[in-house]
Amino acid sequence: MGMPDIKLSSGCRGMPVLGLGTAADLPVDSQTIYQAVSLAIELGYRHFDTAALYNSEQPTGEAMAAALQCGIIKSRDELFITSKLWCSDSHGEHVLPAIQKTLKNLNVDYIDLYLIHWPVSSTPGNYEYPIKKEDFLPMDYKSVWAAMEECQRLGLTKSIGVSNFSCKKLSDVLAVAKIPPAVNQVEVNPCWQQKKLIELCKDNGVLVVAYAVLGAVGTFYGTNRVMESEVLKEIAKARGKTVPQICLRWAHEQGLGVLVKSFNKERMKQNLEIFNWALSEDES
Repeated sequence: MGMPDIKLSSGCRGMPVLGLGTAADLPVDSQTIYQAVSLAIELGYRHFDTAALYNSEQPTGEAMAAALQCGIIKSRDELFITSKLWCSDSHGEHVLPAIQKTLKNLNVDYIDLYLIHWPVSSTPGNYEYPIKKEDFLPMDYKSVWAAMEECQRLGLTKSIGVSNFSCKKLSDVLAVAKIPPAVNQVEVNPCWQQKKLIELCKDNGVLVVAYAVLGAVGTFYGTNRVMESEVLKEIAKARGKTVPQICLRWAHEQGLGVLVKSFNKERMKQNLEIFNWALSEDES
């Protein structure tokens, strides 16, 4: 069974429901990202999530070009590429130069989705994470979002959205938007279900794209509560599935876009095997 698309509120194409995230929790070299994206394209992934901060744009672009050259894909249009505006560029006058740099890194004429990475700004020129306390600045939503809208109007991105925005912050953007955000990319998993935020997004035509669906084990913000959940283990055992497959299927059935983050070939394959079965009402 092929991977379904989800229609976005703006832009003319659907987003493949499952995407490969390229942010490595422990920094990896460009070659590792290139190999992972190349393998993912071979296996059937068509949606890739990058960001200015990840240093993954260039190797992702190189993997796309190689896949085109050897005929695995026939056209750039077969792929859905997301990238993100870093906090130090989240100032009205810096948005356009930032997306132009992203396009140059990826070696493409347009991306499919451009997101504000976090709902804060920081001192221009400092590409670092974590951001130093003295570098944080409040975001001027009006000027930054107007610049994001201009990126879409110019055709540099097909759709625009936000990432890590709470109900309050999303409402601030919706209040000034001429083109509402198509996406809010946030952490969602069976132990952190974000029901209120998802409801607000649905009411406003904003698609929630979930990351850390498995709990982001091993990261400073992660939890092992998902992977160690006895309930999830029982469902997986009864179904002959893995706990990650149960989590990914659960998120898909909530109507969410889902990002997975494994560079391991077997797990990459398993993550794709969630579309030809369903959870029962009790399980979900």
